[in-house]
Amino acid sequence: MVIDKDNILHLLQNVTDPEIPVISVLDLGIVRDVLISDDFVEVIITPTYSGCPAMLEIEKEINNALKKEGIERLKITTVLSPAWTTEWMTEEGKRKLKEYGIAPPNPTNPKDIACPQCGSQNTQMLSEFGSTACKSLFKCKDCLEPFDYFKCH
Repeated sequence: MVIDKDNILHLLQNVTDPEIPVISVLDLGIVRDVLISDDFVEVIITPTYSGCPAMLEIEKEINNALKKEGIERLKITTVLSPAWTTEWMTEEGKRKLKEYGIAPPNPTNPKDIACPQCGSQNTQMLSEFGSTACKSLFKCKDCLEPFDYFKCH
């Protein structure tokens, strides 16, 4: 394999978030950059929030994916500034979240959350914290299904 940024990004498209296995680290927006110098690869990542427990697993999976393709000289660097924002998520990633049953972030009106199951806007927050700290727990008042909402930040 030729070590270039496009090939590395292609490999990273197959590395998923361990907490949301339908979304890649690229679609989630945590891969900030890929730097290559003399066949040395550095992948720069930013956690969705400081202290995210999934980051160690994500680093391991990025490392494994690149080593599997013969890339031995690599480094994964975590940067915290600027802080990650849901604006870095791709539209494809947001679509995948919704199909998986998680309401994607709604930066224009974070209080107006549509149910990912039936599309109803008739929803209510049950808890500021859902299955992970980056999500809130909601309930649809029409189909009565509970669901996570990926908080804006």
